[in-house]
Amino acid sequence: MKLLSSKIKNDVLESMIKIIDNDREKILEENKKDIEAFNKEDQALLDRLIVNNSKIDGMIKAITEVKNQEDPVNQEISSLTLDSGLVVTNKTAPFGTILIIYESRPDVTIEAAVLAFKANNKILLKGGKEALYSNNILEKCWHKALEENNVSTDWIKLLHLKREETQDFLKNPPEKLDLIVPRGGERLIKFVKEHTSCAVLVSGRGNNFLYVAEDANWTKAINVIVNAKTDKISGCNALDKVLINKNITNYEAKIKELEQVLDQLNVSIITDNKTSKIIPNNQEIKKNSTWSQEFLSLKILIGEVANLDDAIKKINTYSGGHSAAILTEDKQKADTFMQQVDSAAVYHNASTRFTDGGQMGVGAELAISTDKLHHRGPLGLKQLVTNKYYVFGDGHIRE
Repeated sequence: MKLLSSKIKNDVLESMIKIIDNDREKILEENKKDIEAFNKEDQALLDRLIVNNSKIDGMIKAITEVKNQEDPVNQEISSLTLDSGLVVTNKTAPFGTILIIYESRPDVTIEAAVLAFKANNKILLKGGKEALYSNNILEKCWHKALEENNVSTDWIKLLHLKREETQDFLKNPPEKLDLIVPRGGERLIKFVKEHTSCAVLVSGRGNNFLYVAEDANWTKAINVIVNAKTDKISGCNALDKVLINKNITNYEAKIKELEQVLDQLNVSIITDNKTSKIIPNNQEIKKNSTWSQEFLSLKILIGEVANLDDAIKKINTYSGGHSAAILTEDKQKADTFMQQVDSAAVYHNASTRFTDGGQMGVGAELAISTDKLHHRGPLGLKQLVTNKYYVFGDGHIRE
């Protein structure tokens, strides 16, 4: 793949900033068409779909931040001169062609493309049908920015494929795919893994847990739970499950207080068979599989655990491996929790809503990876490269 200079890439991004700013009204008009055609009952998807001036400002900010970051391509990782005289240099290199499949969020059409392009990758964008008009106008903006700088529009392309066509595309892609990132639920991830043979980087599934230890500051716990659950229900970093240590002081009173606080915020509660005895006017868990569900709604499951080990075991059994938090004033307990819980991000006395590239100092992100190879957590600019070895000799042969 041809390496573009940092100047050319940054010039394209500078053009894109101006184009998006100038075309605000057009973008808002096209997004309005998507909203009018959308089933308003799915609040989480609707939240992701809506584009307003604040979101356009966010798009511009994301492009600006990526433009200002150092080019991640062709950076030297290491260099060794061996006893044989061979010089072995390891450098960063683009992946090649990345396909991202995502639902509803037009801002992904900006963030995914800007990151992939700055890292010298070609990107194929497969957005959901619910964002058709929004994604089309944003693709036109990208193509205009590329053309203004004499760069092929093939670098950033929106795929217009139905489900069956997507399946065929994954099985027999018309061009080599180097990486696929499915941003969505388990059904989407399973669909992609079943129908492709290239590398798949899993992203997007939350089902995040929070454990309240017996020594937790209850005021902190209430504030963190409310923020993590209600700040943005459509976020993959939103809270779904709360585990409360049964030995906490005034256990039953605190469970009832939490119920009251959540009820005032219109959060529906699911209980396990133990907490149901304390707050009986809520739905009790019927299927064990509910522990594995990502809710993406104003819904939360409150369960009882006996100790730290029980909490860790439950989280590692059922969570999506995205984010998990502990509320405790004991640093040793927190350290044990954070080391043993198998999630991309672990928190001590903080909301899971911080699992986000911008909030964690990474900047714009392609996705939150819950895989362990090649990277875990927010996929920012530096994570959208692989590596390559350059070996220099002078007629060397191995004997």
